[in-house]
Amino acid sequence: MNELLRLARSFRCDPADPRQAFAHRLRIGLAIAALILILSLLR
Repeated sequence: MNELLRLARSFRCDPADPRQAFAHRLRIGLAIAALILILSLLR
């Protein structure tokens, strides 16, 4: 569990520009959605 929290903290980013923060969150969200899709297709 600690490793997952450390990984989540490494993905976290707080730039001053809100556009960069949004783009970063969008990329992370798409990566997680793709991972969920791949895992569901493998079942």
